[in-house]
Amino acid sequence: MKNTKLIKLGAICSLGAAIVVLPAQANSALAATTIKAKSGTFLGSAAQTRFGAVQVAVTVKSGKITKVAVPVYPTSQMRDQQINSQAIPMLVQEVLQVQSANIQGVGGASYTSQGFYTSLVSALSKAGIKA
Repeated sequence: MKNTKLIKLGAICSLGAAIVVLPAQANSALAATTIKAKSGTFLGSAAQTRFGAVQVAVTVKSGKITKVAVPVYPTSQMRDQQINSQAIPMLVQEVLQVQSANIQGVGGASYTSQGFYTSLVSALSKAGIKA
């Protein structure tokens, strides 16, 4: 038998752990399946929060996030309007700075922050950007 390097991939699930052993050449095959970033505007799935839906759209050009819009967010109550008028620009600015979904939530806007994050991950996935 030919001396072949092996790669061990481990996965843990609720039923226990599993180890899969693949030939080392499989590593290049796994790398080849990495998604490439696309250019365009990508609308994330609407994320339902306690106070309403939040939906994010990202514009990507040459693999860089150039614009983030939030076309849907809670506005039915005056408090929603107050919170979101401050939180959403902060969240948008952070995404543009870090160029990913690796963002911090905004204090006092945890529901909006979570909905924003969930929809952002969906939009970035559609754009081919790993969240």
